[in-house]
Amino acid sequence: MSQAKNGDTVKVHFTGRLENGEVFSKAKEDEPFEFTLGSGELIPGFDKGIVGMQVGQIKTITVPPEEAFGERHEDLVVDVNRTHIPEHITPVIGQQLRIRRRSGDLLKVTIADVDEDTVTLDANHPLAGNTLFFEVKLVEIA
Repeated sequence: MSQAKNGDTVKVHFTGRLENGEVFSKAKEDEPFEFTLGSGELIPGFDKGIVGMQVGQIKTITVPPEEAFGERHEDLVVDVNRTHIPEHITPVIGQQLRIRRRSGDLLKVTIADVDEDTVTLDANHPLAGNTLFFEVKLVEIA
């Protein structure tokens, strides 16, 4: 049987969980997830875990933060005065916004806290700092 290698287009069923068991992502049984190994489409640790698998094989892939979304950086968490939030936005914890940086680039942030005067914005990826666990079944190698 052939084994998945970089450059192969593969289809997988998977469930992604955090250390506490919370599911953060899932490919439905009737809709396998298709991607090309080694193309940079996905986090490096997921790709590495698929390489060498055979069709029909099931395994658990553990991906540390450095091979996923990196470590959390507290310098990416800032408090801003509510007056800097557009009036048409009612800030809610967990809400994601896109803000324009001075350079003109757009930055995706998550509202981490809200009080009368300030809104705390977090520019870390929501999964940063987490070890991720994937239950994966390789369905097809194209």
